[in-house]
Amino acid sequence: MRIGMLAPVSWRVPPRHYGPWEQVVSNLTEGLVERGIDVTLFATADSITRGRLAAVCRRPYSEDPAIDAKVWESLHISSLFERAGEFDLIHNHFDFLPLTYSGLVRTPVVTTIHGFSSPRILPVYEKYNGRAHYVSISRADRHPALQYVATVHHGIPVDEFEPCYEHGRYLLFFGRIHQEKGVAEAIAVARRSGLPLLIAGIIQDQDYFEHEVAPHLGDHVRYLGPVGPEGRGELLAKARALLHLINFREPFGLSMVEAMACGTPVVARPLGAVPEIVLDRQTGFLVDGIDEAVAAVGRVEELDRREIRRHVEGKFRRERMVDDYLKVYQRILGLEDVRRVRGCTRRVAAP
Repeated sequence: MRIGMLAPVSWRVPPRHYGPWEQVVSNLTEGLVERGIDVTLFATADSITRGRLAAVCRRPYSEDPAIDAKVWESLHISSLFERAGEFDLIHNHFDFLPLTYSGLVRTPVVTTIHGFSSPRILPVYEKYNGRAHYVSISRADRHPALQYVATVHHGIPVDEFEPCYEHGRYLLFFGRIHQEKGVAEAIAVARRSGLPLLIAGIIQDQDYFEHEVAPHLGDHVRYLGPVGPEGRGELLAKARALLHLINFREPFGLSMVEAMACGTPVVARPLGAVPEIVLDRQTGFLVDGIDEAVAAVGRVEELDRREIRRHVEGKFRRERMVDDYLKVYQRILGLEDVRRVRGCTRRVAAP
């Protein structure tokens, strides 16, 4: 099987610090290569993979302001579709734009929908609904107007995360600094709990950071900046709990899985996919508001950090994600074979 894997070019694959879509692409690509699948990864030229790397964009545009995002996104996507005949299947992780190329090639295109940034992008998905093959990353993120071939939860290389079975002394916020991620709420919970808070992540909203985060920084609340793979595991493992008090319907939430892989419980609002990831009172606490979050922090020692780790080993391993996607690929290629035999030229999505 020959797969053309299309990654975004906002960040490197795998990302240096932030880039959840790129991290998922890396996890999947490397897992497929381990299975002997021939994968060509279309990503930035500084990306790292054991598969074949195809690149036209030299660096991620989020790291290099000299790169015009729209120009290089167009060149990047077209570089794959102009080679579509080399692949049995194209796996698109680039959002909606590559769908507009899919009707011009005979190679089937799988699109993992990593969330809907705005309702304004829906017309593209709706146009190709019934012809494209959509995969959701959680049941919560399925749009009722679209057809899907599967839901595939993300998986991580669990063995790369060293667990810690002692309860830590600090709380942790790990994610982008933005109102919808609940940084201000994490600060409020830490102050009321009497525990220090470490904040790690890129600043996505500078105004929010300056008004809601910076005034609280000091000995009790520290901002570490973006933390990459070299420091991520230890930071997660030594935390008492990960605070994930989001203010939006999150499509997935990779940091929760990574924290639990280290044995660290998660205190989170049950929005979006969170209840599919965190088991209430087993691997963390699902809370509504600051008061419940403070109470949950006081109860984290009731949880067995070994059981939290085992939950991730059973449900969120990279190997399980690879298995699920191989089933998707085989199903789609089987459908395409049937349609070719029948002389059908128009692709339709599986029910």
